[in-house]
Amino acid sequence: MIRLEHITKTFQTKETNLHAVNDVSLTIEKGDIYGIIGFSGAGKSTLVRCINLLEVPGKGQVLIGGTNLLELTEEQLRKERQKIGMIFQHFNLLSQRSVLDNVTFPLEIIGKKKSEARGKARELLKLVGLEEKENAYPAQLSGGQKQRVAIARALATDPDILLCDEATSALDPMTTATILSLLKEINEKLGLTIVIITHQMEVVKQICHKVAIMEAGKVVEEGSVPTVFSNPKSEVAKNLLLTEGGQK
Repeated sequence: MIRLEHITKTFQTKETNLHAVNDVSLTIEKGDIYGIIGFSGAGKSTLVRCINLLEVPGKGQVLIGGTNLLELTEEQLRKERQKIGMIFQHFNLLSQRSVLDNVTFPLEIIGKKKSEARGKARELLKLVGLEEKENAYPAQLSGGQKQRVAIARALATDPDILLCDEATSALDPMTTATILSLLKEINEKLGLTIVIITHQMEVVKQICHKVAIMEAGKVVEEGSVPTVFSNPKSEVAKNLLLTEGGQK
């Protein structure tokens, strides 16, 4: 489903060139829940933004279902991006629009009729357990409810892939657990491929099938979650486990 080949992304600063992502190659299979984890500054958020070209890599290839996104025209890329939903730490909801209108927003952008868009939005709000909140506004919702709206909005265009950039970092542990359960349910019901960027080992433990661990722009370890957690080989993996109090 997703193949990243030798991805490099460099940011120029006044003092130096910062290699946020440095020669990273990953393969993510269809239907996987794949975690990318590391401490702050590891390059994980930059890497996930390269998947849908919110950040354009300086080197490498981004292949989605065999299509190299870097070779597409702007119009072709817009269509491909409809297959890639994304949710963020701070929800990014439109404060002046109701819950229903937030979910219909991406459908309006691609020209769906209002009645069709609203019907689809109501189905998705039911899927995330918020059908009774369709007329509420973001300011009236809890953090967990806001993230559920963001998930519904991300699913509006029937994507094949859902990217989650620190999507639970702003939530308390109980709410995090419910959001992760919802993502797992969506993965199973819709066959969605999910990529989760996080610094929380507990998130990876609860939901991910496979994990890649990043440090200083590089992937230093990857594999199945049970294998990496039971026998971490890299120092950063050991330190992440210690930070979470999950010593083996």
